[in-house]
Amino acid sequence: MKVALFGQGGMGSMVEARARDAGHQIAVIFTDRDAGRSVGDIATALQGADVAVDFSSGAAVPDHVRACVQAGVPLVEGTTGWAPRLAEVRKTVESGRGALVYGANFSIGVNLFYRIVATAAEQLGRDPSYGAFIEEAHHIRKKDAPSGTALKLKEIVAKVFGDGVSVASTRAGNIPGTHRVGFDGIADQITLTHVARSREGFAAGALLAAKWVVGRKGVYEFTQVLDEILGSAKEAGR
Repeated sequence: MKVALFGQGGMGSMVEARARDAGHQIAVIFTDRDAGRSVGDIATALQGADVAVDFSSGAAVPDHVRACVQAGVPLVEGTTGWAPRLAEVRKTVESGRGALVYGANFSIGVNLFYRIVATAAEQLGRDPSYGAFIEEAHHIRKKDAPSGTALKLKEIVAKVFGDGVSVASTRAGNIPGTHRVGFDGIADQITLTHVARSREGFAAGALLAAKWVVGRKGVYEFTQVLDEILGSAKEAGR
């Protein structure tokens, strides 16, 4: 598989390393120095790639999506901070018969954590004495706060507890990512925590999504197609 990469920061470099270790070729890498290139120039540079993976910046996502659709290259979008433009991006992909998998977090563990939190919220929401809260912490270089993962967790919990669920963010040091969901009642407090030890899990999930999306059309959220992606990976490993 020939992989194009948007971004060469911590996540982009991790995806590059894992892709090379798995025997994939890196077709092209777009860095901050390419920020001024037109959509057409980017699309031309993408020719020959089988799939693109984006861990750059939220502001660049719409242009990267347009370039990938123009080049006929499916895109795995791991950047956060662009959610308000999802409708625009979806229209671009669907009208151009492109392919996009996007997610607030491509870690398999985090996506299973979403399911655990959803079940806990459903059960604890039956008792009106409980209130929910979310806390997240990341390294000092992470720009968006709250994180995309925290916002996804809030979306999940809010289905039961309403939109008033608070989210607290910390940016310090080199924390890869910690997310805690709490349910506080009169007699006790229940907390669920996911702690990322490194970026390895994010990169592995993004590459699984990259293999899965090749040859497909449409817009997919990673959480919604996770079972199918894992099923495909299991079949390929047999």
